[in-house]
Amino acid sequence: MSNNVIVVIGAGLIGQAIARRVGAGKHVLLADLRQQNAEAAAEVLTSAGFETSTATVDISSRDSIHALVEKAAAMGDVTGVIHAAGVSPSQASPQTILAVDLYGTAVILEEFGNVIAKGGAGVVIASQSGHRLGALTAEQDKALATTPPEELLSLPMLQPDQVKDSLHAYQLAKRGNALRGMAEAVRWGKRGARINTISPGIIITPFAHDELTGPRGEGYRRMIELCPVGRAGTPDEVGTVGALLMGSDGAFITGSDFLMDGGVTASYWFGELAPK
Repeated sequence: MSNNVIVVIGAGLIGQAIARRVGAGKHVLLADLRQQNAEAAAEVLTSAGFETSTATVDISSRDSIHALVEKAAAMGDVTGVIHAAGVSPSQASPQTILAVDLYGTAVILEEFGNVIAKGGAGVVIASQSGHRLGALTAEQDKALATTPPEELLSLPMLQPDQVKDSLHAYQLAKRGNALRGMAEAVRWGKRGARINTISPGIIITPFAHDELTGPRGEGYRRMIELCPVGRAGTPDEVGTVGALLMGSDGAFITGSDFLMDGGVTASYWFGELAPK
């Protein structure tokens, strides 16, 4: 068994796409809320020549995340973390989205930041939605970036009277992911490791199909039609950016967020998708 461990949290198509590019010669630990998802991904990667194992994890639970960290560290040096798990606005309530996508990500970055090996790197899959949230105050930005995870969901700006719908919760969570990644990059750097976030647009996965066929489907289809690139993205395209950020070619990049949405956000602020 390889002594270098790559942990993939969320064994879907995007996590697999990044793992295929950075996991050769390493042990890929695939973790998912559903064991069958992790096993299905492991079967695909094992058949392609990768060394794999699986675990279950509930990213809304610190205890569950900590158990995953301990399992990974017991296997060898954790040299890579790919966090691609989460829930979408069509899948969950505002409170669940904040607990999974915001709190869970903060705990993952903290817990894995305690064990990441020198020279290691991580990527978090955020979202274009974080870029379409209006400007927050400097105090709000700092709170999302640096509030201890166990206090995060108690912030006044995240209370039900302030966050009344799932899309707003998702935008806040994904903005928070990018800010938290920037703050954690300072701490990870003290271990000689790097962490970045990727903010994809509509990438064709089962997750995206839920959105395209959900209550906001018409709006998502309009994004695809009117964005400068004129199409949705693929997991492999996200995988290419993930490989850059986790590999030697990205050695000078940390604490950054990479928006890759086919120009949807550009069109939202300055083009045909701009709110009337």
